[in-house]
Amino acid sequence: MSELREPDLPRTMKQRGGKALRTGWTTGTCAAAAAKAATVALVTREPQTRVEIALPGKDGDWRQRVAFPLERCEQIKPDVWQAVVVKDAGDDPDVTHGAHLTATVTWRDEPGLGLDGGEGVGVVTKPGLGLEIGGPAINPVPRAMIDRAVGEAIDLGGGRGVCVVISVPGGEVMARKTTNRRLGIIGGISILGTTGIVRPFSTASWRASVEQAVSVLAGQSRAEAAATIPPLVLCTGGRTEKGAMALLPGLPEVCFVEVGDFTGAALRKAVEHGVPEVAFVGMIGKLTKLAAGILMTHYTRSAVDTELLAEITGPATGDAELAERVRAANTARHAYEVWDAAGVLGVCGTAVCDQVADVLARFTEGRVTASVAMVDFTGRRLVAASDRWDAGRWGAQR
Repeated sequence: MSELREPDLPRTMKQRGGKALRTGWTTGTCAAAAAKAATVALVTREPQTRVEIALPGKDGDWRQRVAFPLERCEQIKPDVWQAVVVKDAGDDPDVTHGAHLTATVTWRDEPGLGLDGGEGVGVVTKPGLGLEIGGPAINPVPRAMIDRAVGEAIDLGGGRGVCVVISVPGGEVMARKTTNRRLGIIGGISILGTTGIVRPFSTASWRASVEQAVSVLAGQSRAEAAATIPPLVLCTGGRTEKGAMALLPGLPEVCFVEVGDFTGAALRKAVEHGVPEVAFVGMIGKLTKLAAGILMTHYTRSAVDTELLAEITGPATGDAELAERVRAANTARHAYEVWDAAGVLGVCGTAVCDQVADVLARFTEGRVTASVAMVDFTGRRLVAASDRWDAGRWGAQR
């Protein structure tokens, strides 16, 4: 049975002076801005001082646009231009705050975008990250942002394309303060981001917003004189929230709370307001931490335990060799992929969900019943669920 733990936030992550914390920009956003600026300069042969790009929206739209000043934009060789955007991480502590996201752009004969990493951008050496081994650690959403930003400057579908190399001077030193080496990302930082915006999810202000959302659910139910308060659906992020809404279309929007790292805070507030039932929807990484009894899952205060996943795999499958492969997995995602390849994702995922449901119930001393669902990395497909997950009762689709 997992010991329940809820580590405190790092001192630097707590709300400052009662003021709302400032949002910032991801490395992916800054890289996309630099790439567009360098491409515009390549096309026009004129240095740029400011650039505007689109951000990915929740529903696949790119309507939101943001502008960035350029630290530098210049021609460094014939038909080679380079642009630099300095990252502002806002008030979310980040080792890449102030990093110089640099894009070097040149023509290539074939159409389309050729994207690579240069100095200070890590190289992927292990599976489990959803990225090509040997390729740059530039995640899928930043890749899409760079592709779109460059496409706004030049038609990538016809004629010549461009080569873009993203680099981060000093990135290898920055990476020493991250978990990149343990994850098999060598030589620099990762280019990250799913929304383009760094929101202080891991701060006291975000915890307060989670607690407020739970209070709103309970308060609205009482105001409507509902016989019972509907289930509180906790989701780890934007993708899982969207997926949970699709899985549970019979529930009102107020039920869904993007909990981030603050599962413990949400559960305490649920108990306080008499919310009788919680449904938790997440991906393998956060669920593994919760299965280990960790109720505050920020990366600085907890790590994924593949040993736990191996201990689940053995009894669930009766396959000791498979359990050893899971134990040696690089990440929770890697373990997920091992399960999937072996055809046991459903049975092992269900065992994880059951263990998480037990942790959530124990944390509330049985005052809240819990059910848990695991979704895939798109957040859209239900992979496994605990035995209390009742699709029909909530009007869900499976």
